[in-house]
This record gives sequence, C-alpha cells and structure tokens, in this order.
Amino acid sequence: MARLIRGMVKSAVVAKAFQIVKRQLEKPENQRRIKDLVNRATTRGAQLAKPGRAAA
Repeated sequence: MARLIRGMVKSAVVAKAFQIVKRQLEKPENQRRIKDLVNRATTRGAQLAKPGRAAA
C-alpha cells in the first residue's frame, strides 16, 4: 500500500514540475533567452569545428 501511495506522490510531483516548466517556456522573455543561448552555442560550435570536419 505504501508503494502505491509513494508512486502516486511521485507522479503528482512530476506532473506539477511539467506544468511549471511549460508555463515558464511560454513566457516571451524566456523564449528570447533560450533563443540567444541556442544561437551562442551553435556559433561557438561552428567556431570550434576544425576545417574539413563536420561539427558534432
């Protein structure tokens, strides 16, 4: 019985965390930050790639 309750609590915590993350990702300022971070990561990766080899 305790395992069942523990499983339900874990599921509820994961569901709530998912709701929070989804809500944060919908905010325009967070979308802008994510876009900037992705752009920096991709440009840095392109700079680090050696000539003649594909970037990983």
